[in-house]
Amino acid sequence: MTQDISLITGASGFIASHVVQLLLETGNEVHATVRSTKNRKKIKHLLDMQEKWPGKLTLFEADLLKAGSFEASMKDCSVVYHIASPFFIENKIRDGQKEVVEPALKGTQHVLDAVKKCETVKLAVLTSSVAAIFGDNADVLNMKDKRLSTEYFNTTSSVEYNAYPYSKVVAEKEAWKMYQEQPSPKRWNLVTINPGLVLGPSLSPTSESGSLSLFDQLLRGQLFLGVPDMWFAIVDVRDVATAHIRAARNPDAHGRYILAHSRTYGFVELSRMLRSITQSSRIPRNKIPNALVRMSGPVLGLSQKWLRLNLGIPFDIDNHASLDQLNVIYRPLEETLADHYSSWKAAQG
Repeated sequence: MTQDISLITGASGFIASHVVQLLLETGNEVHATVRSTKNRKKIKHLLDMQEKWPGKLTLFEADLLKAGSFEASMKDCSVVYHIASPFFIENKIRDGQKEVVEPALKGTQHVLDAVKKCETVKLAVLTSSVAAIFGDNADVLNMKDKRLSTEYFNTTSSVEYNAYPYSKVVAEKEAWKMYQEQPSPKRWNLVTINPGLVLGPSLSPTSESGSLSLFDQLLRGQLFLGVPDMWFAIVDVRDVATAHIRAARNPDAHGRYILAHSRTYGFVELSRMLRSITQSSRIPRNKIPNALVRMSGPVLGLSQKWLRLNLGIPFDIDNHASLDQLNVIYRPLEETLADHYSSWKAAQG
């Protein structure tokens, strides 16, 4: 029997690196796309994996915006993990359409166009996000039992407001559309993994996970006066990687999977945990009053609308499919934060 080959797009990224490593550890052959094989600093961890598992990892160059650029890397693959997607901090986005929506949408179209042409592919696993389900925390209050659920798609984001969540919902909807357009019987299946805020150890010294910038500020001691009353759906990067592979290996896996603990965590709760892990007095124990956050909104690059729809709004999360069908056992948050900190500290040199 020939060994199954898996393709991972955006392989140097935060989540994708862990997926590559897990696949190699379990004996799989892996094709991995990166933007440039010449940027050795950015792909050093992948080159190290090539040495550790000789002949098992092949790197290819591919560009999300370029049609046809994923075809060579997909040859002979049975599973495609499409993880590559641009991430920007919302208030750093200047042109939402060009910077995040187009790369996310076109990237998905180009990868799935290649899937359509490649007869060996049986499954595409798309890394989406909880941002494809809701744009603002307040959106969840309108869901059944005020609980985040895969039954919903984000309808409140746009290019002008919450461009990053908008890019995730546009790309995911396009993937489902392309999946449905297949003639019957469908040759390839589609599963989406929708993680919350992904934390934990990074395998790449240059990993630019935008979700980590807030935590970067916290760990640098820049938020020593206190943290805003923000709430996050959180998951460990290793649990997300495990979920990708279990989704590919479970023939009954279907639809969308939320990857996050069963409730949101307050920023102050996370800050206190990190304070005890780091023993740093510059990591605060206290919340900044909402009125003060609203006043400093413009300085932080946060609109009054965003603050109104997100500050002080926790919610519960329906993650049962990840538990029942993918058998994910979520790591304790303290472990995720401790490993996140160790990794961050090592990256600071």
